[in-house]
Amino acid sequence: MRVRQATAEDIDAVMEVVRRVVPLMRASGNFQWDDDYPNPAVFARDVENGQLWLAEIDDRIAGMAAITTDQEPEYAQAAWDASETAIVIHRLAVDPAFRGKGVAAFLMRHAEAAAAAREIPVLPVDTNIQ
Repeated sequence: MRVRQATAEDIDAVMEVVRRVVPLMRASGNFQWDDDYPNPAVFARDVENGQLWLAEIDDRIAGMAAITTDQEPEYAQAAWDASETAIVIHRLAVDPAFRGKGVAAFLMRHAEAAAAAREIPVLPVDTNIQ
């Protein structure tokens, strides 16, 4: 498995992963993602900002995560100090074909390494309130 920064050319393949992941999320009662979010424009912004990372196995996208310092105002409701610089993981997903292979853990280790390299001790994960 390897990790690399996504490019604009990857967006279609990333959206294919999203299309495979969303039905599984819905089936488990998680309605955070749908037909409108995340969308190509969201991932294009991630790419432009250099914050979309892909995990690959055999040259196929096995998973993805936006690894950023972007913090949403809603975080204050979670007793999350948004004034403290943090590495935040957004849009973490694993292609169903690669479930159980440690892809999410691999991406989390990459985020931890990014935080350590920048000497940022806070690494929250942005997820659904439900």
